[in-house]
Amino acid sequence: MAVTPEACRAGRAILKWSMRDLAERSGVAWTTINRLEGGAGARDATAAKIMAAFHAEGVELVADETRTGALVERKADTDA
Repeated sequence: MAVTPEACRAGRAILKWSMRDLAERSGVAWTTINRLEGGAGARDATAAKIMAAFHAEGVELVADETRTGALVERKADTDA
């Protein structure tokens, strides 16, 4: 899946991360994050690193034909 600028910004907003925070956690240069959020595409390997950083914090990026953004992943109920 490609990381859209909107999804990246939404994920950062949920986590209250700056571009530099995301860069540090994903291992991607902050200038790359800046370009991505400005509308430039990202290589598959770069997108995978960004998505993994969000996923590690319980945030899923979403981008399909009808929507783009980020969702907080629900934890499984272990009390049942």
